[in-house]
Amino acid sequence: MIEECLAVEFDVTGDDCPLAAATEQTDTEIEGEPPQQRSDGTALLRFTAPPDDELAAALDADDRIRYLHRSRGGDRDIYRCLSKSPCVVHRLTDAGFMAETLTYRDGEERHTGAVVGNDVLQGVMSAAGDTVGVRLRRVYPVGPESPTAATRWGLTSAQATALEEAFRMGYFAVPKEATAADVAASIGISKSAFLERLRRGQAALFAQLFS
Repeated sequence: MIEECLAVEFDVTGDDCPLAAATEQTDTEIEGEPPQQRSDGTALLRFTAPPDDELAAALDADDRIRYLHRSRGGDRDIYRCLSKSPCVVHRLTDAGFMAETLTYRDGEERHTGAVVGNDVLQGVMSAAGDTVGVRLRRVYPVGPESPTAATRWGLTSAQATALEEAFRMGYFAVPKEATAADVAASIGISKSAFLERLRRGQAALFAQLFS
């Protein structure tokens, strides 16, 4: 029995992925769910982004994307499609990475998830390093008796990180000890992306508290 489970977050560069390519062409951030790989090597993708016709056009023009569907869900667009280009996350999954969220911006990716044990983590990092650039950002133990804020309050991992870092840096203090730009820089995203995650995270928390 392996007792150690690690939550991990790392950045990936150089992945030949349609979603990464689309964000490199547009100033838009995509938040994706782990892709579902089919037996023929293609993948089914579901992801969201702020409403952006330029992003939709870039995705639609990519020959690696098929059956692209776009719908509106609240203040974000929801996309579903088939990708003919398997991303590096499948290689990481084969190595033991349990992906939870994938974030794409400026042609780069941020993956969050979990691995069981340090040996598996080393294997995941090695698998990523064979084909792309990878930089480990955070790693910390998790346990069944210590649910994360995301699982407890229905947040995405990205929203939980934004709220946690904002609280840690004193963004909510009176007087304020950190600006939105300060927190965004600390977690490596744009100010607009941080504010969007903050609003969506707060909405999820308030829904739980006041429902």
